[in-house]
Amino acid sequence: MNRGFYTIMAAQFFSSLADNALLIVAIYLLAQMNAPGWMTPMLKLFFVLSYVLLAAFVGAFADSWPKGKVMFITNLIKVVGCGLVFAGIHPLLAYSVVGFGAAAYSPAKYGILTELLPPEKLVLANGWIEGLTVASIILGTVLGGLLINARVAAVLLQFDFPMIDTGIDTVWESALCVIVAAYLLAAVFNLRIPDTGVRYRKQATNPIKLVVEFAGSFMTLWKDKLGQISLAITTLFWGAGATLQFIVLKWAEKSLNLPLDKAAFLQGVVAIGIAVGSVAAARFVKLRKSLSVMPLGVAMGFVVMLMTMVHSVWIAYPLLILIGGLAGFFVVPMNALLQHRGHILLSAGHSIAVQNFNENLSVLTMLVLYSLMISLNLDISTVIILFGLFVSGATYLVMLRHSANQREKDSLSLIGQSKH
Repeated sequence: MNRGFYTIMAAQFFSSLADNALLIVAIYLLAQMNAPGWMTPMLKLFFVLSYVLLAAFVGAFADSWPKGKVMFITNLIKVVGCGLVFAGIHPLLAYSVVGFGAAAYSPAKYGILTELLPPEKLVLANGWIEGLTVASIILGTVLGGLLINARVAAVLLQFDFPMIDTGIDTVWESALCVIVAAYLLAAVFNLRIPDTGVRYRKQATNPIKLVVEFAGSFMTLWKDKLGQISLAITTLFWGAGATLQFIVLKWAEKSLNLPLDKAAFLQGVVAIGIAVGSVAAARFVKLRKSLSVMPLGVAMGFVVMLMTMVHSVWIAYPLLILIGGLAGFFVVPMNALLQHRGHILLSAGHSIAVQNFNENLSVLTMLVLYSLMISLNLDISTVIILFGLFVSGATYLVMLRHSANQREKDSLSLIGQSKH
């Protein structure tokens, strides 16, 4: 891997670190406002809404400029989102602005990998990116939990500037200052990302034309036999992963009797497993063997259901690491395969935009369903079982579709041979 790749990783690490710390702080802020319980998962929903609504436009934006410049601009948008919280804007709306920045950031972050690296290094690169992203999730959730801890906040609030009254005098305000600093550090790394020299055709600016182009890209990926399978799996994974974040928090509260700052640490435990699984996938799974990992998705759903029988933190740790490990080993090869197919069939920015649209539409759908179940006061064990069954069942259906594609391919091959 070259120096530019490591600069991308550093930028991604600090940006993702801030995203995940901000989520915990926003949940804390909602609790301080006595917001209803269903509003907590709505934070993530508002965050990913931009991924869906802007999917037709962010790919063109990412391909119109050098990717490092795009990442710099979008990181500053995240800082603006934090500033809105200081201005008294509701956390849901402010977090949606951060999501807007993230939606525009993502096609550049992943798209530059296909510009910078050859196809044979994509699984390895994705393993490193996902592993580092997961490390940022671990540290971000832990950082968020620490920042809302009363003793840590008290230490932060003791810092002051001579002759300047900052007006920072609450737990959430001191937490936001640290998060903004992380975003700004990511922006500094963004400026150091090299220009790959790759240039795409002049992007359309007419919104209707962009939507039509996006629809064409959408259909191209879904019609491709390999693209549709990898897209289906990554779509399922990200929807499930976002929902699992909130399930773990609620489960920790109800089954393990943990407060928010300690429950946030359990999210980090899942992320440790994802990091291990991601690195293992990068080491042992080749791009051409990517589809062989699909049975792990079925296994993951059943392992998730074991959470209903756990009431001890010390048993929870290895179980959550196992869940994360299965998830990481499962999704990294599929993500690399999807990027490879997207790069061949489309441009880097457009293919990632299609991927983000599908994945975050899945996140929106699953979070709405989860919020509905919480508003209906369903027991968390019931929610976990329904979630696990859905993940296993949906993955199995994708496996059946892949088998059908293979049979169709073999049949067409035989027909072609018989003509000769």
